[in-house]
Amino acid sequence: MTPPILSIVARSGTGKTTLLEKVIGELKSRGYRVGVIKHDAHDFDIDHEGKDSWRLTRAGADTMLIASAQKMAMVKQNRGGEPALTEIAARYCSDLDIVLTEGFKAGVMPKIEVWRSSCGVPLLCRGDTNDPALIAVAADEPLTLDVPVYDINDSAGLAELIVARFLPRRQD
Repeated sequence: MTPPILSIVARSGTGKTTLLEKVIGELKSRGYRVGVIKHDAHDFDIDHEGKDSWRLTRAGADTMLIASAQKMAMVKQNRGGEPALTEIAARYCSDLDIVLTEGFKAGVMPKIEVWRSSCGVPLLCRGDTNDPALIAVAADEPLTLDVPVYDINDSAGLAELIVARFLPRRQD
């Protein structure tokens, strides 16, 4: 079973990660199991040169896992290109209530856009583009849009929107 997926999108340096940290905390405090998938348009490496995991991946391992009592990490080679977001969520996040993504701005999943006036650039999902997947905007100043606009610091309000739209209410 694939959990609902919601993308947090914005231009670089706008505060996506900071907002995600706060929203994750709000959802966790309400008892939800939350996953995050971060999109990276560039090649990234979580291994460090010289470490055993790096050596094993460099030796040709198609999948390399590091496991401990506290956590697990995986390096999996994508031989067929970047997998679909829904495929990633179905395969690795089926035990969660919701998956939040950072990025995937060109995707079709529902989106909340983070916007700061100081960036001096238009919204990604409104203006030149009218992305029908946009469900809300978190901004540092009031905007008049066809979707709800939340203060960029209103993580509780955004969490409430997410719960109302995507998650069953928890019984206390």
